[in-house]
Amino acid sequence: MSIREACGVFGVISQKPIDAAGICYYGLYALQHRGQESCGIVVNEDGVFSSHKDLGLVNEVFSSQVLSSFPKGTMAVAHTRYGTTGDNSRNNCQPVEVNHQKGHMAIAHNGNLSNALELRSELELTGAIFHTSSDTEIIAYIVTKERLTAPSIEEALSRAMDIMEGAYSLVLMSPQKLICARDPHGFRPLCYGVTTDGVYVVASESCALEAVGARFIRDIEPGEILVFSQSGIDSRREHCGKAEKKLCVFEYIYFARPDSVIDGRPVHSARVRAGEILAKAHPVNADYVIGVPDSGLDAALGYSHASGIPYEIGLIKNKYIGRTFIAPGDRADQVNIKLSAVETVVKDHSIVLIDDSIVRGTTSRHLVSLLRKAGAREIHMRVSAPPFLHPCFYGTDIDSTENLVACHHSVPEIAEMIGVDSLGYLPVDELKELVNNDGYCSACFDGLYPTKIPSDTRKNRFEQRLSEHHND
Repeated sequence: MSIREACGVFGVISQKPIDAAGICYYGLYALQHRGQESCGIVVNEDGVFSSHKDLGLVNEVFSSQVLSSFPKGTMAVAHTRYGTTGDNSRNNCQPVEVNHQKGHMAIAHNGNLSNALELRSELELTGAIFHTSSDTEIIAYIVTKERLTAPSIEEALSRAMDIMEGAYSLVLMSPQKLICARDPHGFRPLCYGVTTDGVYVVASESCALEAVGARFIRDIEPGEILVFSQSGIDSRREHCGKAEKKLCVFEYIYFARPDSVIDGRPVHSARVRAGEILAKAHPVNADYVIGVPDSGLDAALGYSHASGIPYEIGLIKNKYIGRTFIAPGDRADQVNIKLSAVETVVKDHSIVLIDDSIVRGTTSRHLVSLLRKAGAREIHMRVSAPPFLHPCFYGTDIDSTENLVACHHSVPEIAEMIGVDSLGYLPVDELKELVNNDGYCSACFDGLYPTKIPSDTRKNRFEQRLSEHHND
């Protein structure tokens, strides 16, 4: 098992036709770190939707030829995916498109519905036929069903939010409107901004706004529905304040790009703070502090500042290789291809190695072996997250405790397994320091779930259920 990404959503709306696909391309490129399985863009040209979706990275799926085939449009939605529910197939590529009696709709979703299985069962009993195994299609069906009697698409979405549980930050496009919404807990981030030309942009992270030249305006609030149309912007807040804010704290530890700002807190600052906390909680005498690229670097700086131990670059990342645990194949080979040790820094020295997490321990063991081969005298590993002890139902791919090493071994045992001289985790009660005491979800660390635990927690529960009950 390995930790995987939340997805990235992006949307754009303009008063006049623009190269909406091109803007989405650069927005998705900035959000590529959130998912490397598949991506898609849907452009709205006077109510006519044009789309392209496929497996692969953004620059692989959207060649210049593909981008030039899109018409100019006044709206578009886009998505880059790592699927936490459903398999990695073309069927599960987003945005999901729906044709219904009241018109056309495209939806891009980041998160996981914790009651997805129950909702899907109810829909199937009414005759719904699903073409994907993702819970995004469930959201699309519920909104469509409500739209048949609701006076507007935003009212249909509001009604859908009454029955959906769990994490959903989404961007929805109808023929006339671009709508974004965030679940009442605010598990996943969502924000919007505007360009100098008056083009409004919605994105999972603020770094994607900057990538397309948009000025950040604000985050979408938990429970808020924001409606963009040619007549202006309307904020619906009937779901705001219905639940305690529970932004996923792992957004700050790992998911988000360090140059993003989420709910007013710079990600870089949060990670530096994690390193400072580690230095105080787990001090050690060493020659250098080094971070595992990329998400361990900021915390390594914080550890160095707080401890007085010099910060050095001890590991070099091949910039042409994506995040190790998203790629298929043998993880040991991936680590060797992705990283190399700087022998002049490491050899004969005592090293503090900072990483963002330990899941199975496999990657950590190979990293330590790499440093040992480069001549490290001592390796003291510090982790800028607490131990993973519980499954996540809100968009982080931890669906079982079976392969979580911290569930079955003590800290000294894990240290021996991965080959370090000492090991220290971020104390779980210090997580509040990363988010300025704001509301956050840390259920994967402490087991305190903000919603009801799903009856079936398997990642591919839809396919599994179909195989168990197939009678043909």
